Amino acid sequence: MLDTLHPFKRNYLDRNGNKLHYVNEGQGEPVVMVHGNPSWSFYYRNLISALSDKHQCIVPDHIGCGLSDKPDDSGYDYTLKNRIDDLEALLEHLDVKQNITLVVHDWGGMIGMGYAARYPERIKRLVILNTGAFHLPTTKPFPLALSICRNTALGTFLVRGFNAFSSAASYVGVKRKPMHKEIREAYVAPFNSWANRISTLRFVQDIPLKPGDRNYELVSDIAASLTQFQHVPTVICWGLQDFVFDKHFLTEWKQRMPHAKVHEFNDCGHYILEDASDEVISHIKDFIAETQVGTVEVKQADTVKQESVA
Repeated sequence: MLDTLHPFKRNYLDRNGNKLHYVNEGQGEPVVMVHGNPSWSFYYRNLISALSDKHQCIVPDHIGCGLSDKPDDSGYDYTLKNRIDDLEALLEHLDVKQNITLVVHDWGGMIGMGYAARYPERIKRLVILNTGAFHLPTTKPFPLALSICRNTALGTFLVRGFNAFSSAASYVGVKRKPMHKEIREAYVAPFNSWANRISTLRFVQDIPLKPGDRNYELVSDIAASLTQFQHVPTVICWGLQDFVFDKHFLTEWKQRMPHAKVHEFNDCGHYILEDASDEVISHIKDFIAETQVGTVEVKQADTVKQESVA
């Protein structure tokens, strides 16, 4: 069933003895799609199918996720810098160094924009989907569920013992209608044991909240780099019912990327490419087409609000 739902050739890159799986479909200008936690390249399957006729679609599974290896802490340091290093190594391996359309979701925003901060000249477009690339907005309380996962033994037990994080996300991450059973099972399939759920927990534990936390300065640097991309064509598609990446994060993106075209979905949640797949893919395809030829004149934000569907 998984091969039917995720029907792409499996490619692997060796990263210090760990196999990093990635999708590499189609030819043309590259579209690099970076997933977050607790998802994997499966999240982008419909976008890959929609774009690979004209574009080279590159979609890695982070170490510990999807079809990549899932080493313990002695085999991999599950931290933001290594995630960015992995993405850089993959794109270097594929010789992808220009005209990149970067698509980011969840932790993929921090990882993808961390890469972009290193090589801003390589980024042609940005597609931002319910994510962040800056510290928790001052107006946003840190969600209790994340605090339990991040800071308590109970959280470790629930995430690694019962797959609570990945399983819960497959239910609460969509709002228009529940995921079909086989889709939900595909999301959680890679995280099928205590050992294989290590990255799900380490991602949450790696969230820096205050100076002195590991990666706090790196996140500060990534946030500061965003001013470099205010000339880069950007589209934002946002599910407003996301319990983490909610209106507070969207407001911050609008302030930092005032030129972006914004599509808000009042009735959608975190997994915007599940809730509103057809609409979001259409917006992305139109955005790429509109910015394909010649010099793009950056315009003021054009906010398009999608009304809730009863």
